[in-house]
Amino acid sequence: MPQIKETAVYNLMIRDLPQNERPRERLQHIGAQAVATAELLAIVLRTGSGNENVLRLAERLLHRFGDLTGLARASLPELQEVHGVGPAKAVEIKAALELGRRLTAQTPEERPRITCPSDAANLLMSEMSLLEQEHLRVLLLNTRNEVLRIHTAYIGSLNTSVVRIAELFRPAIRDNAAYIIVVHNHPSGDPSPSPEDIRVTREIAKAGKLLGIELLDHVVIGHHRFVSLKERRLGFDES
Repeated sequence: MPQIKETAVYNLMIRDLPQNERPRERLQHIGAQAVATAELLAIVLRTGSGNENVLRLAERLLHRFGDLTGLARASLPELQEVHGVGPAKAVEIKAALELGRRLTAQTPEERPRITCPSDAANLLMSEMSLLEQEHLRVLLLNTRNEVLRIHTAYIGSLNTSVVRIAELFRPAIRDNAAYIIVVHNHPSGDPSPSPEDIRVTREIAKAGKLLGIELLDHVVIGHHRFVSLKERRLGFDES
């Protein structure tokens, strides 16, 4: 009877990718602002582990801690609990994020300011219009409508039964935000709001009134198009 050989796990390393798909080369050609967060983190980490490339490691880190804020709050031991992250990589991550925090603290005047729906849409359009799954993000704004930070609150189809409205406001309360803007994408490319989008908007607006944190808008992003539910008066009940 012939011996059955185990099938090797196929793992595409960064060096195996075309040059225009490698994080470092992409940053050189299209600029840092156009590169995805996972790719930037991969550049900081430089190398992956023995069984996965550095981009996959970066994606796992972001998924484990939720977003950059969660990553920044993680301790060195917590970072090292992730397979592929040793003491050196954990220190590199903390150092890079601390540099970003200090830059933001020194240059608050450079924070994006949201004055209309297109400002919010353009801030996230280049990345979110290409996502293959729905992401819901929350822009936290101060009293001058400046973006304090952007929080990824949920990944998956919007549904009032699974989206925890209270969780959307937790970062806003923690950061003492005055307003929030909710942004999510439609992978189909059509930004037309669904009935569930409107229901979610209504629930968020109601919760915001109770908490004293106003929902300024809910923006739906499609392929290079967007819809403002506030402009269309969908989910925003007239008071």
